[in-house]
Amino acid sequence: MTLPRCAVLDDYQGVALSSADWSPLAGRVEVRALREHLTDRDALVAAVEDCEILVVMRERTPVDAALLDRLPRLRLIVTSGLRNASVDVAAARARGITVCGTASSSEPPTELTWALLLGLARHVRTEAQALREGGPWQSTVGADLAGRTLGLVGLGKIGGRVARIGLAFGMDVLAWSPNLTEERAAEHGVRRAKDRRELLGSSDFVSLHLVLSDRTRGLIGETELRAMRPTAYLVNTSRAGLVDGGALLRALREGWIAGAGLDVFETEPLPSDDPLRTLPNVLALPHLGYVTEGNYARYFGQAVEDIEAYLAGAPVRELA
Repeated sequence: MTLPRCAVLDDYQGVALSSADWSPLAGRVEVRALREHLTDRDALVAAVEDCEILVVMRERTPVDAALLDRLPRLRLIVTSGLRNASVDVAAARARGITVCGTASSSEPPTELTWALLLGLARHVRTEAQALREGGPWQSTVGADLAGRTLGLVGLGKIGGRVARIGLAFGMDVLAWSPNLTEERAAEHGVRRAKDRRELLGSSDFVSLHLVLSDRTRGLIGETELRAMRPTAYLVNTSRAGLVDGGALLRALREGWIAGAGLDVFETEPLPSDDPLRTLPNVLALPHLGYVTEGNYARYFGQAVEDIEAYLAGAPVRELA
């Protein structure tokens, strides 16, 4: 009897099969992990067209209707997290394909937000590179956090955690989002800005924590970036589409803002010739916000559970 086949896509670090116990599927499902990110659609189809099950990590590979039409054997998609804008759930359901998710922790992206913010404030990239290459001993002067204003665009699970850490640093925390109320801001011990322009113009550090949607795409454009202080920093660990990419490049090149800490990009992996890789006032990471041992154990452990439940005819954590 031929076993159903499962492919785990975009296993960049080669850890998908060691991050969880896949033994419950032994003798029931043939599992393989693909480390290479396949941008060519034909190559992707060739790699997984024999599979009944796909396990996808975040938005690394879009699974749209056109791809689904080329994968007639596919019956189950498991995505890390309970939301994945790059999977067309409606198209999958229309084709009889079940889509399930996993839990995801808000602590890792919170922690990475502060890694970027602190790295920008203390010029960690510049100083570490100078130390490694025999450059000058102390060439920069760091920005203080205590007494400065942290502006949060979004005060949900992650934004709320970022706020608490900002308060612990002695920062004045200001927040805004389209639906933020005075009451919710007060619950977090922060001030609510009347609009995003007030937040941007009043903050020394601005961090974005909104879900990307038609309403929020391009929320930070040229007008908003010009409203920021020339000494202020922008941090984005949410989604690249929240910011107008062209306007951000001009802002960084022309000094509208002091710099940016970025973990998300419109195209991932980021092309080798992208200017964001080399601009001196950018601290950029390759979308590591969710990439921790604990989150991977959660993602892949629950992926195994999702597959087991599907095989038993009782899928769990189905996405609507």
